[in-house]
Amino acid sequence: MSAILSVDDLNDFINPGIACIKPVETLPKQQPLDNSGDPYEVTTEEKVQAGQPPPPAQISLTDCLACSGCVTSAEAVLVSLQSHSEVLDTLDKYEELSLAGPYGGTRGLSSVVNGGMAGQKVFVASVSPQTRASLAATYNVSEREAGNMISQLLSGPYGLRAGGKHDSGFAWVIDTNVMREVALVAAADEAQQALDTPAGELKKPILTSACPGWICYAEKTHAHILPHLSKLKSPQALTGTLVKSVLGKKLGIPPERVWHMAVMPCFDKKLEASRRELTSHTWHGQEGDAVRDVDCVITARELLMLAESRNISFPCLPRTPPPKQYTPPFPDSLINTFLFNRRRAQKRPRDEANTAIGTSGGYLHHILQTQQARNPGSSVRITRGRNADVSEYAVVSADDGRELFKAARYYGFRNIQNLVRRLKPAKASRMPGAAAAARRPGGARKPGGSGGVGEGDYAYVEVMACPGGCTNGGGQIKVGDVGTLRQGLGSGVENGGVGEEVLPAQREWLGRVDEAYWSGEGSDEDGDVDVEGVLDSGQHAERGVDSDVVDGLDRRRVRDLLDHWAAVTGVELEKLVCTTYRAVESDVGKSKSEGSEMEKVSALAVAAGGGW
Repeated sequence: MSAILSVDDLNDFINPGIACIKPVETLPKQQPLDNSGDPYEVTTEEKVQAGQPPPPAQISLTDCLACSGCVTSAEAVLVSLQSHSEVLDTLDKYEELSLAGPYGGTRGLSSVVNGGMAGQKVFVASVSPQTRASLAATYNVSEREAGNMISQLLSGPYGLRAGGKHDSGFAWVIDTNVMREVALVAAADEAQQALDTPAGELKKPILTSACPGWICYAEKTHAHILPHLSKLKSPQALTGTLVKSVLGKKLGIPPERVWHMAVMPCFDKKLEASRRELTSHTWHGQEGDAVRDVDCVITARELLMLAESRNISFPCLPRTPPPKQYTPPFPDSLINTFLFNRRRAQKRPRDEANTAIGTSGGYLHHILQTQQARNPGSSVRITRGRNADVSEYAVVSADDGRELFKAARYYGFRNIQNLVRRLKPAKASRMPGAAAAARRPGGARKPGGSGGVGEGDYAYVEVMACPGGCTNGGGQIKVGDVGTLRQGLGSGVENGGVGEEVLPAQREWLGRVDEAYWSGEGSDEDGDVDVEGVLDSGQHAERGVDSDVVDGLDRRRVRDLLDHWAAVTGVELEKLVCTTYRAVESDVGKSKSEGSEMEKVSALAVAAGGGW
């Protein structure tokens, strides 16, 4: 993709690039008037109704936020250019760089690279657990089996390697749960740092930054939120940075020779991949063109379209891992062990897991567990908010019942709007005596404030754009698509298609997807080693904090990986795992000089064969 098209161009959001179409979709079709007939012909009732003015359009907040009509024109291009078609075009354009040989192909590879094989690339894929859960529920298989079927499609002999111009496939298929563990440990450290240094760079409460839909919304409309956002990259971005930085060093190739595809539950992840902050310039230096850490993002729906485009029946793929010859070892033994020998935690009941952890990575849960480990004997008190997608949490001291740590969970834009409104700083009043009243304890009224805990009292808030969390992402398979897919009649879905005609059925379907999601956490197939599950406060005290195992996650092992990653690449750890944000301003009303960014985006869209 051209370097001129990046998230820098996402600044025309006030002037929509695509007209709002939601009201049109809900109106009855109007028959065109036929003026060619006999003027004295008797008019039927249907024609009379057709000639009447249409009923008023109805549009709700849910319709507005789910519609693509108010995304920027540049966003529309960014999303459309990342698809299963781009994956196929790239595989057909570039040969796969051979990694056969000792130690993952690192020996003798430099001679191949220097020999002029510049048309070859290393293909790497990363797959989210929510995608596996969606496919598992669709085809009535386990989450592990769904993951193996994806690996067979991307890497195995019966998948993409069986066709195409060069028989290219993906050398590695990485579970993003692995890098999620890195994100969890870093998030807990970040939250503790904010507690220890209240006057530091981050403002309380810290808000999660793994959801690109939420980040895009904050940057466009609520600049006052940006100092609250976590500086950590998402698991998708961490995986991309890891594979490109380490493979570049170990194989002696530039980052552009590594092509990384992510399979995610959400279309907004495509926008995340297009951010200029998530390119090689942030960790590899400013020389040369910026190379994305994630080259292409597709969803569960598009994965099935990818298989269909190559005439591959996805449900017929083997449910076992691909043969070893198709998946060489990663060219670093410690990282290879970390990526592909993941130890799975103890299986939890779905209802308990949904309440305590959620299906969006478990950031808040791990931070609460870490705070419990730091305060032996403490407990977690949960208070449900106004709906199922809002909850408040407090780590309570066992000695005096004091609240040691307060946090919350906000899912869905309707709830997010309430959160950001209440975090907005109060405007200074010009009334006489207002300044003195604001300085008195309790003198200033908090915007949107009410009784109970204020949002400013939280230390951490887990924020996700989708109600119900990431298993309900826009790219997941909907209940209306399942019947067609199970009958093997093609993918049965189109990008952005709506399959939620019956809300209760969709809710029941999401419950099955959640069940598949949590089944993966407790699977002990294929030799995975089960580790200790939830450690209560007594176990933490008995084992000691020095063991640094929280909720089955060995935090010391993660820190060792991070130190090793920085040592191998020679890059500061902060540049590898952290990112930045910026307020996006509108171009509306501003003069556009010749050759402006929007004109470049328009030209690119036309060159790509379309526009908006």
